[in-house]
Amino acid sequence: MKQSNICMITNIGPHYRYPIFNLLGEALNTDFYIGDRLQFEIKTFDYHALTGYKKTLHNVFINKFYWQKGSLRPLFGHYKYFILDGEPFCLSSWVIILLARLMGKKAIAWTHGWYGREGAVKRVVKKFYYALHSKLMVYNEYSINLMEQEGIDRNKMVCIANSLDSDKDMEIRRQLVPTDIYSKHFNNSDPTIIYCGRLQKIKKLDMLIDALVELKAEGINANIIFVGKDTEQVDVDRYALQRGVSQQIWMYGPCYDDTVLGQLFYDAAICVSPGHVGLTAIHALSFGCPVITHDNFAYQAPEFEAIKPGITGDFFHHNDTHDLVRVLKKWLGQNDGQRNQTRSAAFDEIDSKWNIHYQLDIIRKITND
Repeated sequence: MKQSNICMITNIGPHYRYPIFNLLGEALNTDFYIGDRLQFEIKTFDYHALTGYKKTLHNVFINKFYWQKGSLRPLFGHYKYFILDGEPFCLSSWVIILLARLMGKKAIAWTHGWYGREGAVKRVVKKFYYALHSKLMVYNEYSINLMEQEGIDRNKMVCIANSLDSDKDMEIRRQLVPTDIYSKHFNNSDPTIIYCGRLQKIKKLDMLIDALVELKAEGINANIIFVGKDTEQVDVDRYALQRGVSQQIWMYGPCYDDTVLGQLFYDAAICVSPGHVGLTAIHALSFGCPVITHDNFAYQAPEFEAIKPGITGDFFHHNDTHDLVRVLKKWLGQNDGQRNQTRSAAFDEIDSKWNIHYQLDIIRKITND
């Protein structure tokens, strides 16, 4: 087998990253050195199942900062490119970047980049940190534009987007057809709103219940399905009961079967994330479901950029339930023809950018310079 010239050193192996990491291992012969833990719970994949897996690194934390033990050793091997998290809190990455420059090797950041809410100190640190890299692979164009305003060379940056298991999702979506899953459960033909993700206070799910009440007062009937685990005793069902709309909600619980999730998204009228949206946007659009979330992008995850207003979803004013209702009314009234057009637009968005093959092409170009 051809010797690898690409080394990826990352703080953790999130389960959703397995498809793109494994593709990089197979297609570009990438080697992986992956951290063992973070300071918060996150679902990881089986590292030993990954094509190109080399070693698990021990992350040693000192408050927010950490050092990855053993992460410097690959620098003295045969690698030319080092893909890092782009995380300034990782102290060992600073050393890797500096040594790589001295050794004529290239450090590439795979990073969120700029959020738009950075304070003065963080802005200085980030600018210096990113300046040390040879290339920056940033999740979205929004961040790239902010970074350019901060004086970072746009030619140094490229949008890497984000992805789930896009090949698997493509296979599932090819089998999808409309079903009566919602009409059977709710005993009505009203459109259904889907929320998918952990049930947490930060997700502001009470806004969805309040919006449902407001819609009902205006004579507009709809249902809501909540798919996810209540990790903070949010008790959405109790709040719905208090507001008099308990018959219009379905507490589905957690679901880890993409075939089932695909059908739930496909049949829903709209996916709504009132607090913020992340990979849920990619999940929903992958199965043809438009997405609504708030418009304060500094407090969004990068995947909001897959939402094209009026085409693949919409935005409402941050923390404004009345404006959420305004936007919902636009989408809940779609007829079958309009809903099919939206599904096609959602598929096109995912297929054009938010998939593992787009990401592979970006990394192939960067490492073939």
